[in-house]
Amino acid sequence: MSQASSAGAEPEFALTNFKVRVLLVDDQLLVVEAVRRMLADQPDIEFHFVTDAATAVACAQRLQPTVILQDLVMPGWDGFDLIRRYRTEPQLEHVPVIVLSAREEAASKAHGFAVGANDYLVKLPDRLELLARVRYHSGAYISRLQRDEAFRFLRESQKHLAEANIELQKLAALDSLTGIANRRRFDELLQHEWQRSQRERRPLSLLLCDIDCFKGYNDTFGHLAGDLCLKKAAAVMTACLKRPADLAARYGGEEFALVLPDTDEAGARSVAEDCLRALAELNIENPQSPHRVVTMSIGVATLVPVAAKSPSDLLESADRALYAAKGGGRHRAASAGPL
Repeated sequence: MSQASSAGAEPEFALTNFKVRVLLVDDQLLVVEAVRRMLADQPDIEFHFVTDAATAVACAQRLQPTVILQDLVMPGWDGFDLIRRYRTEPQLEHVPVIVLSAREEAASKAHGFAVGANDYLVKLPDRLELLARVRYHSGAYISRLQRDEAFRFLRESQKHLAEANIELQKLAALDSLTGIANRRRFDELLQHEWQRSQRERRPLSLLLCDIDCFKGYNDTFGHLAGDLCLKKAAAVMTACLKRPADLAARYGGEEFALVLPDTDEAGARSVAEDCLRALAELNIENPQSPHRVVTMSIGVATLVPVAAKSPSDLLESADRALYAAKGGGRHRAASAGPL
């Protein structure tokens, strides 16, 4: 049966409050008592011991010592094998081990270092020498733990900072009212998709959407109702997008924009019709609208980008189509035609 002893209750191992913690693994109680007395008047040193080698590894894992004093000859166990065991356990692989043995021959010392021991003392050593070596090896180990903890803290801090930066970037790209992309994000994506579509010679479509008679809606129901109306419209347009690459953005005021990469005019018209139908089906009352419910008008523009043109050409074309939809009676989509 193993035994463990200390001056007080066994403390939790805490990186913020290091103490020298000695674990003696030796089956001879006379040796245990002698070592205990050598260390007893040192307030910065905790002393623990175990007399059953079979439980030494488990005891060391539980106590997390800063140094292990290891006997070489114990009933049924070879101390060298125990040192090898320590070195295979992640919690113990770097804990300093001082061999404390009656063997003084050089071959035994060399073998101890070969299997992972850090030091070798012939028992019983001089008290001052034992204290010096315990403090030396414990100090080096504690410094290692503090360094590793500092690195872990730095890595965690860097990780949290990176995550915070990602969140800030996301927030900077979102419209605070509707939660969809804002004008800045729209401008960036349109430029990016323009360049990509030009390289791949694929069509790029843009929908400009404007809530019909929105000023009258605000005047009738107030700005809070107007804000809710914009949120619902944004949700409708987001739901009508077909692919992850598509983007819905608040372009300004009650105006929205949908960027549809790799989408021809027929596909863009299909998305526009879905948006018109879905918003009207919400049946949001608007007495100021000729349709008596909240609707939108949409301008559709499609082209295969070329060097002679720019994203502003696509925007201007969609804007003209939007005005055509407004002039045609609202609650409809109009296409710009070939650019």
